[in-house]
Amino acid sequence: MFITDIKRVIDQVSREKGIDSEILITTIKEAIVSAARKKIGPRADVEVHYDEKSGDVEVFHFKEVVAEVEYTDSELTIEEGYEYDPECEIGDSLGIRIDTEDFGRIAAQSAKQVIIQKMREAERNAVYDNFIHKKGSIINGIVQRFDRGNLVVNLGQAEAILRPRDQMPKENYKRGDRIRAYVQDVLEESKGAQILLSRTHPDFLAELFKTEVPEVAEGIVSIRASARVPGLRAKIAVSSIDSDVDPVGACVGMKGNRVQSIVQELRGEKIDIVQWSPDIARFVCNALSPAEIARVIIDEDNRSMEVIVNDEYLSIAIGKGGQNVSLACEITGWHLEVTSEEEYSREVKQGYDNLMKLNNVGLSMAEVLFKAGYASLLDISETRDEDLVSVMDIPIEDAQATIEEAKQILEQERKSLSEERLLKEQARLAIEQERLATEQAAGEIDADTKVALVDDDKEEAE
Repeated sequence: MFITDIKRVIDQVSREKGIDSEILITTIKEAIVSAARKKIGPRADVEVHYDEKSGDVEVFHFKEVVAEVEYTDSELTIEEGYEYDPECEIGDSLGIRIDTEDFGRIAAQSAKQVIIQKMREAERNAVYDNFIHKKGSIINGIVQRFDRGNLVVNLGQAEAILRPRDQMPKENYKRGDRIRAYVQDVLEESKGAQILLSRTHPDFLAELFKTEVPEVAEGIVSIRASARVPGLRAKIAVSSIDSDVDPVGACVGMKGNRVQSIVQELRGEKIDIVQWSPDIARFVCNALSPAEIARVIIDEDNRSMEVIVNDEYLSIAIGKGGQNVSLACEITGWHLEVTSEEEYSREVKQGYDNLMKLNNVGLSMAEVLFKAGYASLLDISETRDEDLVSVMDIPIEDAQATIEEAKQILEQERKSLSEERLLKEQARLAIEQERLATEQAAGEIDADTKVALVDDDKEEAE
């Protein structure tokens, strides 16, 4: 038989490659059928039976009993049929057992190639099936080799790729090092499943908290959002379904032991754990900690918020390189503009002064308009009549007149600004002309002085 010890091979490959034994059995059956048809003929009706207990394989070639044979690979005469079944009749289908040794060397080699090909396909499918369920989780592996900046990680049954953009800054590995990473994606490709790992993904941080904090793993504490500047700083928003469990305290741990183990895994990346809140203003204040927030101005339509902080907390709220406010924007999902109280007061004064240029707007009305989101004459000029009616509580005719007046003032200011720029440009050109004239005059004086000196030298020489 050209296939020996099938049961042992199936058990070994299934165990080492993680392939379902049923898939391997089906693959071997298909290979034997292919080899049989190469030997017997393409029309041959071949069935393969495998005994899972003993590992024996039986191959049967089914032929139909006919009065006159037209296709020898699928038909036989009644006389030939009597040799296998003395009671056969025309129209019966007889299963004739054949020995796989009769297939010949070429057929056996073809069967072997089919088995190898099918096993490779099954192995690729098994890798994909085994790892697609691990997408979004943390996995451990060993650094196997380096390939054009990529780290190739051995996961046991498969290899994974850690691309340069998914590697932590200033993090170096050598062959044989153990590595912990997040399964970012599992792609099914022609050459096999491609497993992509990441150590910079925000969800890697969240998964680390699941492994280190029992309350997170049990679902008592939920991770609402996470954001990172890999290797530098991260923020994570948490909440608790149990009023007796402090979500921030649970994540920090006794003396900070839980969060410190995660910080060590991330090579010293600073982690801010903040309390999530359904009240977006409160959540933003928590997200910008440790800065103290004086007030917030919410624009729900544009999902943006102006955050006013005490002057001494401005740099803290923004953070080094804008990291703190940028991460706060990511975990809240809102656009945040951080302003100091001094700057905000100056903007408010400028806005009031600007609005009070209108005839029917005094200090109290300017305050009403400013709170309603009208911070300048431009805002007034671009609003709708009915919106201004509801804010100022005036007739629509007055609202239209106010909008028109705002447009006229803006036009006058534009003209004044253009004239001012023109005057400044003219003044600059006049100064430049004066400078050129002075330099030219100085050049002529120098020339006259040189001529006079030459004449004096001649007189002395004489």
